[in-house]
Amino acid sequence: MGSCALALHGVRGLPASIVPEVALPSTHPRRVRDGIRVRQFREVEAERFGSRAVSALVPALAQSVPELPRDNAIAVLDDVLFRGLLTGQSLDEVRQRVLGRRGSSRCAEWWDLVDPGAESPLETFARLQCIDAGVAPDRLQVEIRDDDGRFLGRGDLGWQLGGDRWLIAEIDGREFHETPDAVLHDRRRQNALLATGRVELLRFTSADIAARTVIPTAIRAALTRRPTMP
Repeated sequence: MGSCALALHGVRGLPASIVPEVALPSTHPRRVRDGIRVRQFREVEAERFGSRAVSALVPALAQSVPELPRDNAIAVLDDVLFRGLLTGQSLDEVRQRVLGRRGSSRCAEWWDLVDPGAESPLETFARLQCIDAGVAPDRLQVEIRDDDGRFLGRGDLGWQLGGDRWLIAEIDGREFHETPDAVLHDRRRQNALLATGRVELLRFTSADIAARTVIPTAIRAALTRRPTMP
């Protein structure tokens, strides 16, 4: 159930540590085991996972979103939308199911922060930090092209600097950016973007996100240093 079911569904953005939990029909005898949360529902909407059953995605999201920290809840919702595990219509269903649950009031404003353009939880966390600091990005996945219209690359988070100029923040996840081939690709791509003369590029890692203030501070400084053009 809840976050455990989301982990089994392969959803990204969950906290590093989650409490194990199982669900039983409300008529089933409740047996509490050490360290395992036992939940009871009138009906359990389940799917097969190997030899066992796991909560379906929509009810699992409805159970977990009100209980997760804000950033993780939004990262989870971003992820299922970006990867096509959930549609916008299904997201509305999740939102309706959350209403009336314990903790639903605390997440009432979270839904407007969900953005399927985030390609990773790290991007979601960085975006939320910038929003909280008053420097929300203007666009996600900003496409940069050369003067001939040839696609050069896509920036994770973008701030418009006026005209077709952009401040781009790249969030480097270790699994995608630390192999030799990835480093070479990133270097060539970065050079191509900077060569346009229309891109200022900042790069950040998970350590910067963990510090919480590094990214918004750097973005604000860059925006102040390069005031927008009319």
